[in-house]
Parts: sequence; C-alpha cells; structure tokens
Amino acid sequence: MIPELWTCVFSALFFYVLGAKLPEPEVKIEVLYKPFLCHRKSKYGDILLVHYEGFLESNGTMFHSSRRHGDKNPVWFTLGIREVIKGWDKGLQGMCAGEKRKLTIPPALAYGKEGKGKIPPESTLIFDIEIIEIRNGPRSHESFQEMDLNDDWKLSKAEVKEYLRKEFERNGYAANDTHHEVMAEDIFQKEDEDNDGFISAREFTYKHDEL
Repeated sequence: MIPELWTCVFSALFFYVLGAKLPEPEVKIEVLYKPFLCHRKSKYGDILLVHYEGFLESNGTMFHSSRRHGDKNPVWFTLGIREVIKGWDKGLQGMCAGEKRKLTIPPALAYGKEGKGKIPPESTLIFDIEIIEIRNGPRSHESFQEMDLNDDWKLSKAEVKEYLRKEFERNGYAANDTHHEVMAEDIFQKEDEDNDGFISAREFTYKHDEL
C-alpha cells in the first residue's frame, strides 16, 4: 500500500477510534467587489435579494444564471434556514448590499451524491453572487418595531393587518382587506401562545423549530 493511502487510512481510523467527527467541509470565499459604504451586513434570518451565476468546477460549464435564464430577475431567499444549499448559507454571511463574492462549494455543502438537474453527483460548484438588497427577516426585532405602531411591545391584529397591507403595496400588489384578515387570523392562531389577543415581543422573536 502506498504511503499516501496509509496516511488516509490511519487518519480515518484515528478519528473513528476517538469517536470524533471529521471536520465539515468549508466554503472558499473570494470577495470580488465590496462597496466603500456598507450600512449593514447580512446575517442569519435576513432576507436577501441576489443575482448569481453557477458553474461546474470540473469543466467550467455554466448551469444557471439568474441574469440570463428564466425570468432574468434576481431571487429572494432567507439566509440560514436552508431555503438554499448549505454553501450559500455559510458563504453569504457578513456581506454588504452591492458586494460580490465568488464561492467555491464542495459537494457536501451543495447537492452531494444525488446531484440535481444539470449538476452531476459529487460536483464542486462555483457561484458568482451579488447581493442586491438586504431586508429584515420576519423574526427580527427591527421588523417587530416596524409593526408595533404604538410602541407598546405587543402586536394587535390591526397592527399586523396594517403591516401586511404595506408589504403588499411595497411589492406591487393591491391591498385586499379580506385576504389580510384571513392571514392575520392564521398568524395569531400560530403565534399568540397565551391567547391574550396580542403577539408579544417574546412570542414574535422566538425562533420556532420550523424556522
């Protein structure tokens, strides 16, 4: 057996005997551009709007571009709750709006042994990603303060419905009072844990398992 192979086998046995976990693969991060002014940096729970291009490291083939494929619009997702591959959740922390990064992501933090679509199994992926906008996530204290119109540290149904109306209009949709009423009722059923008719700051910002 060649020396290099002996070394690999010994290392694996060493970790196994000690009951230790092998270190998780890391994302290689290269900052391509960073704006001079940075008012906030991305963190887990933030909602990010990004443009991206994805390539196979093995041969440089582009498998997707948000600027060239589909509706050619940037995409929204929430950082840190597995809406995207693990490599994105790890590699897009601490970014500024307008910043561009190149991420090299190993298979274990991408699509692993299964692959997906044009991506073969066990593929290392390269992404060029630009953050267009960073917004507060639904569980942030900042969002709670924005919704709490009378600063009493609890949310009424009226305040929740007003917030929904503003969010609909902000995203180009017409306000719909009936729809907002149904949504508010559903929110209160899930979040008003003590059934007092209000959502407290603790009830709002507590991170539920599904998030």
